[in-house]
Amino acid sequence: MEWRIHDRTLDLTHCGLVMGVLNVTPDSFSDGGSYIDPAAALAHAREMITEGVDILDIGGESTRPGAAPVEAGEELRRVLPVIEALAGETNIPLSIDTSKAAVAREALVRGCSILNDVTGLRGDPDMMALAASSGAGVILMHMLGEPRTMQQAPVYGDVVAEISVFFRQRLAACVESGLDVRRVVLDPGIGFGKTAAHNLEILRRLPELTVHQRPLLLGVSRKSFLAATLGESDPVERLWPTVALTSLGRERGARIFRVHDVRPNHEALRMTEAMLTA
Repeated sequence: MEWRIHDRTLDLTHCGLVMGVLNVTPDSFSDGGSYIDPAAALAHAREMITEGVDILDIGGESTRPGAAPVEAGEELRRVLPVIEALAGETNIPLSIDTSKAAVAREALVRGCSILNDVTGLRGDPDMMALAASSGAGVILMHMLGEPRTMQQAPVYGDVVAEISVFFRQRLAACVESGLDVRRVVLDPGIGFGKTAAHNLEILRRLPELTVHQRPLLLGVSRKSFLAATLGESDPVERLWPTVALTSLGRERGARIFRVHDVRPNHEALRMTEAMLTA
């Protein structure tokens, strides 16, 4: 199971990856405003690097439920100083978390090698062509609706089956557009147009979502369905259920874990893999 990113190939057959969240935003659900200053964002990125992060995912627009859209110019103003600084000091792959081709294009030029699009390359008509021509790694996520409305009573007949169909359709669209599917990772979009029950069903049936041997990315870190399940209102206090789901997710086939807290999730991942390969 490999993931091609520009000029490198990551072998995920036996060893998963931790993707660290770097929100350069004032309104993200968990840490909004904490890293809006570039110096604070860089300090946090360096801390995650020391804790063993494998990928840094940089975003300048919140995609929490009800979030307001941000203009491309403002999104670029937030992320580019951080991307440029990190590209000059680390070889760790940098990911741009955006659904705008204009933002993605500049980020890829300045040092990002991964495109993480919550719309699955559907939100901007120029995004698929950019993804195909750039050579970047691509994360295709499933989302029902869009951030402002996605949590307003989402309904599925069979949530896992419908996400699986979506993945197959998007991979077919990638092939048609000339995007090498070996550069694609699939994300079921935990919390993006799903109820807590939907999220738990996805996690229970995670192996059913492996399509064409593409790696699965799991993003459960600090999300509200943990609060709905456990009654914990403070996002920061949702660390340990996140760690538990990193271990469970790896055992059930996920390979990449997008998290806020790098070290405990990194250690859970490595411990689970040691058990799986013993």
